[in-house]
Parts: sequence; C-alpha cells; structure tokens
Amino acid sequence: MKMQAAVLTEFNTPFQIETVELSPPQAGEVMIKMAASGVCHSDWHVVEGLSYFPLPIICGHEGAGIVESVGEGVTSVEPGDHVTLSFRANCDGCFYCQRGKPNLCEVYTPVLRSGLMKDGTSRIAWRDEPVHIMTGLGCFAEYVVIPEDAVVPVRRDVPLEVAALVGCAVSTGVGAAIYTADVRPGESVAVYGAGGVGLNIIMGAALCGADPIIAIDTNSSKMEIAREFGATHTLYSDESTIGQIQTLTQGRGADHVFESVGLQVLQEAGLEATRPGGTLTLVGLTPFGSGTNLPGAVITRTEKVVRGSFYGSVHPRRDFPMFLDMYSNGKLMLDELVTRRYRLNEINEAYANMLTGEVARGVIVF
Repeated sequence: MKMQAAVLTEFNTPFQIETVELSPPQAGEVMIKMAASGVCHSDWHVVEGLSYFPLPIICGHEGAGIVESVGEGVTSVEPGDHVTLSFRANCDGCFYCQRGKPNLCEVYTPVLRSGLMKDGTSRIAWRDEPVHIMTGLGCFAEYVVIPEDAVVPVRRDVPLEVAALVGCAVSTGVGAAIYTADVRPGESVAVYGAGGVGLNIIMGAALCGADPIIAIDTNSSKMEIAREFGATHTLYSDESTIGQIQTLTQGRGADHVFESVGLQVLQEAGLEATRPGGTLTLVGLTPFGSGTNLPGAVITRTEKVVRGSFYGSVHPRRDFPMFLDMYSNGKLMLDELVTRRYRLNEINEAYANMLTGEVARGVIVF
C-alpha cells in the first residue's frame, strides 16, 4: 500500500514528505495506523548523523495508533486495538529480559540498530529501494509495520497523543526517577534540563516524595512550567548554579542529580552538584563517540555514584498501562506536556521549534 512518510535522505538536511510503499505484516508483525508521534531530540541526533543509522530512514520513535492488521501468529493484539509503541522491543527470553532489564534486550538491540526487521529486510520501499526505520518503529509515517514485541495494548479512553508520550518521554523520565535512581521520600533532587524528558523526571521525583526538587535550565520560560510539574525551586543554568544547589541542600549537594539534555558539560556539572555518596543519573543521550570528563579521583574519594538510565529502566508491557492509569487518576500531567500539535508536512517546523525551546513536547498528529 502507498502512504505518506517523512524520509531523511541525507544528513543535516530537512525531512522530505514522500510517497512510499508499505508491505503487509509478516508472521509476528503488526500494521498500525498511526495517530500521533512525539517530536524528540533523539530523532535530531539521526538528522545530524550522530546516531549512526543508515539512510534513507524514517525517524520517529515515540508513537501510538490503532491496529490495522496482524500477521500470522500474533496473539497479543487484534485489529481495532489502541496501542502504544515501544522503541525497545524485547523478546522476554534473553539474559537481560529474564533479569528484569528488557530495555537492554540482547536479541533486539542489534536489530533495532540495523534499521531493518529481524529477518534483515525492510517493509518499506521508496523509489524501488528499501527504507530503514529508526529503532524498529519509524513513526513519522501514516502506517507502520513493526514486531509484535514492540506493541503494547492500552486503554481506549486515553487520547492517543497522550498514549504516544508514554512510549518515550514519560517512560524515560518518570522511570529514571522511580526505577533507575530509586528516589526515596525526602531526598533532594536536581534536574538539568526542563524539556519533555526533564519534566517527566520532575514528575517522577515528585511521585517519589522528593524534596526539594530543583529544575535547572537556560530557558527562563520553562521555569513556570517546571514548577507546575512539581519543581520546588528553579534555577537559571550558569556558573552560579552549583553553589545555589548546595545552598538549597545544606551545603552538601543533591542526593540525586539527573542530566536530561545529553550535553557533556552538564554531565560534568551534574557530578559536581551531587553530594558525596549521592547519585548522578545520566538520562540524556550524548552522541556516539563522544566523551565526558568525570574525574575518577573525585568519584573514588567522595563515593559518588554515576549511572546511566536507558528508557527509564522500564518494562513496557507492565509500565505503559500503569502510567496511563496514573494519568487517568490525575497523578501524571500528560495533557500539559503537549504544547503544540503539527501535521506531518509541518515536521521541519516542529523540529525548528523544539531546537529553540519553544515547546515542552510537540506532537505530530495524523
């Protein structure tokens, strides 16, 4: 079938809206009519050539939609189901899945990096050539064909643009606070970056009972929204930030510091802002091949912990429905995350707005 998709054909160029050919789902695969897809900085890393995905490619890794059809052997969903997509499909049987870390699934990790399906082929063609898809999804298209292992059925009474956010920003941020870092009531938290992921870290920290919760950003317009999402204090990021964090934490530094932007300079600042014995959690994705100067002498002598958080350490089949239940019960502010909606042909405008910090989360609505 023919459909419209935003195709990246060269690095550091705009997305092109093209007509592509989509093949039906094969065994173990699902076709989904897309309803919404979030605009995330990780896709921009692909545009910049920093994530090493092959071209041409359809980006988009935060999405939700309605099941159109299923391939042979699919049992967990059927046509008409509302679903959120997981950009970390997992097999449930490998070393990591069996140890409660499906976000590190060793079966799907190389598949998702390839931009192809498990059999090494693509379900999408453009100009008679195969098209790759980002993280096994390729949400910037009217339809997707993806593995059943990347599909999570969700309740039908939740707006699909909200369900889409659970597939990345919510899981990455809320999960980092409650699962990866295991924030406890009364612990102090500082969050570098108050964008889509940072706001969800703030919400997660608030759910855990953290106090104070300090949001740090260079965009003053994000200070008010950070407080709405649970921050008790907001700081403008400059050379005085670390001293201010220490002042707010009895001179020690924060129990937990989260870096949500993916900038080495903020990761380094985050370590300094962490109290001795505290934890720095790196959530933002830095480009492959980059390095960060985190001094071992300081880490050893202060017993600071530095850890990564990928996809918030979540289990999609368990946590996606739970997060949407929490939203429905008024415990997660997800409507407020969506600050602007775009059509697919406005995708380049959406990314321009994201890069200037004009939105908390933009969403492509189909």
